Amino acid sequence: MSERLGVAPWTAAVPPPVLLAAGEENPMGSENPMGSENPMGRPTDARDRPSPLGRPHPRVEGSAKVTGVALYASDTRLPRLAHAALVTSTIPRGRITGFDLAAAEAVPGCLRIFTHRDFAGAIRPVKHLMAGGHANSGHRPLDSDAVAYAGQIVALVVADTVEAAREAADRAVVHYRRDDFADGFDAPGSETVRLADLKPKHHDPRRGDADSALVAAEVTVAARYETPIQHHNPIELFTTTCAWDGPRLTVYEPSRYIGAVRHGLAAQLGLDPADIRVVAGLIGGHFGAKFALAQYTAPVALAARALGRPVSLVPSRRDCFTIANYRPETRHDIRLGATRDGRFTALVHEAEVIASRFDPFAMEGTDVTASLYACPNVRTDERAARVDRNTPGPMRAPPEVPYLFALESAVDEMAHALKLDPIALRRRNDTLTDPISGKPFSSRPLMACFEAGAEAFGWAERDPEPGRMRDGPWRIGLGCAASVRPVKIAPATMRIGLGPDGRATVASAHHEIGNGITTLLALGAADWLGLLPEAVTVRLGDTDLPAAGLSGGSSTTTSLLHTLAQGCESLRVRLAEAAVAGPLAGADPASLRLESGRLAAPDGRACPLDMLVAGLHPGGIETVAAFTPEGSGPEALEAIESGRMALGTGAGSQAVSWAFGAQFAQVQVHAETGEIRVERLLGAFAAGRVLNPLTARSQLTGGMIWGLGSALLEETILDRGHYRNADLAEYLVATAADAPEIEALFVPDPDDTVNPLGLKGLGELGIIGVNAAIANAVFHATGRRIRALPIRVEDML
Repeated sequence: MSERLGVAPWTAAVPPPVLLAAGEENPMGSENPMGSENPMGRPTDARDRPSPLGRPHPRVEGSAKVTGVALYASDTRLPRLAHAALVTSTIPRGRITGFDLAAAEAVPGCLRIFTHRDFAGAIRPVKHLMAGGHANSGHRPLDSDAVAYAGQIVALVVADTVEAAREAADRAVVHYRRDDFADGFDAPGSETVRLADLKPKHHDPRRGDADSALVAAEVTVAARYETPIQHHNPIELFTTTCAWDGPRLTVYEPSRYIGAVRHGLAAQLGLDPADIRVVAGLIGGHFGAKFALAQYTAPVALAARALGRPVSLVPSRRDCFTIANYRPETRHDIRLGATRDGRFTALVHEAEVIASRFDPFAMEGTDVTASLYACPNVRTDERAARVDRNTPGPMRAPPEVPYLFALESAVDEMAHALKLDPIALRRRNDTLTDPISGKPFSSRPLMACFEAGAEAFGWAERDPEPGRMRDGPWRIGLGCAASVRPVKIAPATMRIGLGPDGRATVASAHHEIGNGITTLLALGAADWLGLLPEAVTVRLGDTDLPAAGLSGGSSTTTSLLHTLAQGCESLRVRLAEAAVAGPLAGADPASLRLESGRLAAPDGRACPLDMLVAGLHPGGIETVAAFTPEGSGPEALEAIESGRMALGTGAGSQAVSWAFGAQFAQVQVHAETGEIRVERLLGAFAAGRVLNPLTARSQLTGGMIWGLGSALLEETILDRGHYRNADLAEYLVATAADAPEIEALFVPDPDDTVNPLGLKGLGELGIIGVNAAIANAVFHATGRRIRALPIRVEDML
């Protein structure tokens, strides 16, 4: 890599693993230093090791991250690099009437200040990714004098240093004409539309006559539940660095869909996508943000071209609240009817979410709530309130976190009304078929999760009457909730190679977002090519590599591992054909297996892998695998190759495929002060085949801690169109000090229908249902039903 490139795509050679017996936990808790000897004193030859898949293995990139060697896009340092800062609007809606930039331009080192006067017409429109385009928002902030929302980019300051750029941005003065605006639900001027009118493919799930069934129901629950605005706050900010080399543009940007950045930017700037390279490197967290093409990339690229030098933008934390996406506030009217013995007879779920004026995008979630439990009569109705704010976007488990908070709270209220145990009520309404489509679930271990979790949590000790469990001045409450998420899978392409030295390489334009996909690819290649994991090098995060889609929807593992398996099988077939033409003559090519660095026949004959590879080509062999999920046509691959959305569901048309879990929470609420403490969280999860229990458990427990934040801490305060607590001093996120005793259990979930490898994905499963479990526990402790998040001390007083 030349010095000019600054940050490479993420490349990882796998360090030696700690070898564990079946089911044994990692005694070190982290990987060995690269090159160290096996501390367990066990054999290191591949033929003496069990299959690496399904066994705990430390993260490949872990050492680089904890030692500070790992490079992120924000670390990009190029010759003559200039630095940008943003000026953002101070009004929610209106027009820019003028600028006073003399003081800003006088700052030593200030190179230029770009406004809409420089870029109007230079940035072409691109649609939202989920509307067939490439962008996280169709809004172009420097295209005109119009101000669409508070915090919109209105000027880009570029200087020789970060400090000069920020000082000049602070000195820039913008004059406005203010217009009326609407910033939230029920605000004058907001426009409420049916989601089906906003999104042509949306449908509101329905079955039977829910309204009549509610009238006839023996027991009913009716309530409104609300969730607040929440913002992503990854450690790595929303940065970009743009550098031109003649007509070619290189962008270093932490994005979870670099293909969308490449093709969207090409459309915006009128370039050939082949002239744009996007490098993500390692990504310092996204959690749903860093979504497709951002609004700031094109202005930074144009500034770099105008100045003839690379330009880097590292925005402030406050800027990140308005230049990216967020989880919008939601409200849910739930009406649930049941017989006196606890059979659901009717469900109505009316939901409303916030959307922007300029994008046909809103998160939808009643497809999950309508299908979770057996119910003969269901009606859903989803609406969006279009307001003068930036476009919302996915945040981990985008619809399930708010929508299941409402449903699982209502189910708990029904259990209390019926004087039934909450788990018993869920068991009574479990179903093996989707009540809306009538299709079977490919597997349905929901109650197995509740049973395993209840036993480990000690649910049987729960006093059914709220407010009776105490420890001195502390009231004790136990609550539970379901965690479910539909399985997603996407097309992908990948290059897999075998060198004459017996090493393998795996390369794809996907992303290492911190979820451990690098490790899984190394383990999968080792398993299917008969190698040691440390003989595999993985390259990710560069559009020069074979195309892959979005990192999201818990689809990364399901998509990439199937692509890898397909590519490894292609190499095996090629090697087998060569072997039966030579050293393994007479053997059935289909019977030959790669194992322990050789190709082996059932009769005991074997041929070294390096000899076979060298015989085929002295430089090694490779294949490019192209995977499409069942039911997808060639248009799915064409979509990812052009940077568009292509995300399908698990078992296609055969069945409904979900991952499942059961969340349990124990809280303490002080009888006098109202202080709320979460003492324990336990989750039991069934998510198909688990490939690396070590990293999977980390994913789940991390999500559970974030779920605690969703229940008690996270809320963006909106005041007249402005986000007032746009920093980590006042926007509260869960810290290590907030984390309680926490445990994640795996429940077996063999599913041969969902996909050939039985994978379901679990990255988002851990956060779902935690907020409802905590709210239900608070009710059990106090008898107070809190239906609006976050739950605060004042709610207890």
